[in-house]
Amino acid sequence: QVQLVESGGGLVQAGGSLRLSCAASGSIFSINAMGWYRQAPGKQRELVSVITSGDSTNYADSVKGRFTISRDNAKNTVYLQMNSLKPEDTAVYYCNVKGRRTSGFVYDAWGQGTQVTVSS
Repeated sequence: QVQLVESGGGLVQAGGSLRLSCAASGSIFSINAMGWYRQAPGKQRELVSVITSGDSTNYADSVKGRFTISRDNAKNTVYLQMNSLKPEDTAVYYCNVKGRRTSGFVYDAWGQGTQVTVSS
């Protein structure tokens, strides 16, 4: 099994910053993509950002220039630095990690979600 533990969510005023972390552990042989998704009340889950094993990154248009994704391969951890937060960034943020287990099977793991609330 592969487990993800997220941290860093909370309540912040508009214009403020938060940093999310997600650490992966378990029967990990390799990690390909690591990413963050979010789901606001009444809305579908959407991709926020993803980083590949080659450090290629992709961002939703709504967060470009404000959010930065990074990873620490030695710690199997992905980060999301969120600056200039807006009330519309309020959502539950989920970490997602894709890779291959030591058994050889691929995995697609999700974190438990962390709440980010931005007040106006």
